[in-house]
Amino acid sequence: MRRVARFHKVSFERFRNDWSDAFPGSGEDIRAIYDGIRLPERATSRSAGYDFFAPVAIELAPGETIRIPTGIRVEMEPEWVLTCYPRSGLGFKYRLQLNNTVGIIDSDYFYSDNEGHIFAKLTNDSNEGKTVHIPAGTGFIQGIFLEYGITFDDDVTNVRNGGFGSTTRS
Repeated sequence: MRRVARFHKVSFERFRNDWSDAFPGSGEDIRAIYDGIRLPERATSRSAGYDFFAPVAIELAPGETIRIPTGIRVEMEPEWVLTCYPRSGLGFKYRLQLNNTVGIIDSDYFYSDNEGHIFAKLTNDSNEGKTVHIPAGTGFIQGIFLEYGITFDDDVTNVRNGGFGSTTRS
C-alpha cells in the first residue's frame, strides 16, 4: 500500500469556534469533546475506508439534518483526494446521507484559513420512520483516498484560501 496522507486534529481554538457555531448555546464541555476526538482509522488491514468517529452522541429523526465539526484535518500528497461517505451500514439501514452526496477534500484544503477542518452535514432520509442513533466514539462517516489526474492542457495556478465554494470564487 502506498502511504499518501496523515490525519491531524485541528487546533482547540478552531474546534471551539466551529463547534460553537454549529451548536450555539449547547452548554457542552467543548474541551472534553475536543480531547476525546480520535483520528480516523481503518477497521481492518483490507479496509479502504478510514472511519471518522462521532465526537458526541448523535440522534437524528427522519428528515433531520445535523452539521458536525469532526475536529479532523488531513495532510496528503498533491495528486490525491479524500472522498467521504456515510458508513455503509448507516446508509443501508437509515438512508443516512451526506448532504453533498460525496465529500471531496482536496489536498490544498489542509492549508486553508480554517485549518482544513472537515465537517460532515448529515440527513436522516429514512422513509421508514427510523431514528438514527450514533453513540459517541462510533464510526459514522468513512474517508477513502483516491489518486486523480488532470488534462494535458490544464494550466490552473489559482490557490485555495477557504472551504466550501472557495475554489469557484473570483
